[in-house]
Amino acid sequence: MRKLTLKRPLALLPLALFLVLLLAACGGGPKTETQPQASLPEAQVDPATAGSVTGKVLFTGTAPVMPVIDMSSNPQCERQHKTPAKAETVIVNSNGTLRNVYVWIKSGLAPAKWPTPTEPAKLDQNGCMYAPRVQGVMEDQAFEILNSDPVNHNVHAECERNAAWNESQPPRAEHKFKKFASEEVLFPVTCSVHPWMRAYVGVSPHPFFFVTGDDGTFVLKGVPPGTYTIEAVHEKYGRKEGKVTVAPSGTASIEFSYGS
Repeated sequence: MRKLTLKRPLALLPLALFLVLLLAACGGGPKTETQPQASLPEAQVDPATAGSVTGKVLFTGTAPVMPVIDMSSNPQCERQHKTPAKAETVIVNSNGTLRNVYVWIKSGLAPAKWPTPTEPAKLDQNGCMYAPRVQGVMEDQAFEILNSDPVNHNVHAECERNAAWNESQPPRAEHKFKKFASEEVLFPVTCSVHPWMRAYVGVSPHPFFFVTGDDGTFVLKGVPPGTYTIEAVHEKYGRKEGKVTVAPSGTASIEFSYGS
């Protein structure tokens, strides 16, 4: 019987062919495309049974004194303030509540696609400060960035779940428009030119979020009946959460408390 012999040793096979054989043996060959994930159903809320979640964010202890921001390195920034600007890391209201706390429904909602607002959320650079300090946007909602200053800024979105970016924006330039595709609560927006500039953005898949203002209260309206985890997030003091049950057409209340 005639012997079969290899005309060329395996070691001398073309490299590309060898790699193909190796990948096939390891299960790493070409992959077939997977079917796209089924889209979520449209959110349905019966206005007749929708309720709300209300509450406030308290502050206990002595309110920290915020330092004055040194803008002397950029006189154009400094001249825009009649009195020296102070850091906004912690703002305690006169009624003992905490401002700039992002409050939202963290979990409990049925998976659904909620309508994206047609109006963009806005972030302005004015007096070399970001305004607002904290805000919420929905996934895929337009995020409009303005530069009202006479100086150049570098807007740096320090996302982790969304794609981070850092882009220059000249004085009073055309507005920038961005979008965030994934839930992310919270991430900072900074300026590479002015290190004191800082804002925070929370990206939510639904509209049930709120940022506390000068009275420290919050309200989430149009919430379907159910049991939910409510989370409060502050840039310095971190995260707190609690559970509420919203009865049909009812109002559930919850308070959070932070302290120095």
